[in-house]
Amino acid sequence: MSRVRVHSFSVSLDGYGAGPDQSVQDPLGRGAEQLHEWVFATARWTEEYGGDGSGRGVDDEVLREADVGVGATVMGRNMFGPLRGEWPPDDTWRGWWGEDPPYHHPVFVLTHHPRPPLVMDGGTTFHFVTDGLEAALARAVEAADGQDVRLGGGVSTVQAALRANLVDELNLAVVPLLLGSGERLFDDGVPEPVGYRCTRLLASTGVVHVRMERAAASTDGGTIPPPG
Repeated sequence: MSRVRVHSFSVSLDGYGAGPDQSVQDPLGRGAEQLHEWVFATARWTEEYGGDGSGRGVDDEVLREADVGVGATVMGRNMFGPLRGEWPPDDTWRGWWGEDPPYHHPVFVLTHHPRPPLVMDGGTTFHFVTDGLEAALARAVEAADGQDVRLGGGVSTVQAALRANLVDELNLAVVPLLLGSGERLFDDGVPEPVGYRCTRLLASTGVVHVRMERAAASTDGGTIPPPG
């Protein structure tokens, strides 16, 4: 049976998952790129996007496992790109990731504006869903064909899933950074994950990885593996 998993979602110590003033120049919001420096330093990131990251410790392992057993992804429009309103008639915006996005499976993008599916290299097809999160998740579960569904950002998409009690596993990367403003994950009206329990706590030199699972879904007896 498919589960809905949020993976490697970075938050600051004061709870922000994105900074203020998101734009093409600052897609994560002003100052929030620091939330993801641990990702850029991994060998996994370098293999996919280039760069000089070579870290193969805890952070690299956590990032790699985010792809294991996932057959489809759901994301908000803000994660797909900075555009608002109607899609441009020439459909020039094709996402942040180039012609071969890292998903390699169907991706369902939440939007209020219809757009034909966008077929990319490497097995990724973006489907644009206009009838809400639950409809997108239902389509993703069908496309995943027994594998899990990964729920991507942005913050508002994860918040909506938490409000609707749709998240089975929540993996947070807590970064020792104070942003002070932006989008907080557990903001007013967003329930904290009551009914979940911590099933893993791992620390690298720069980030703490926390896994929260529904108590009914967890089968590990409640033990938390030691860091390292």
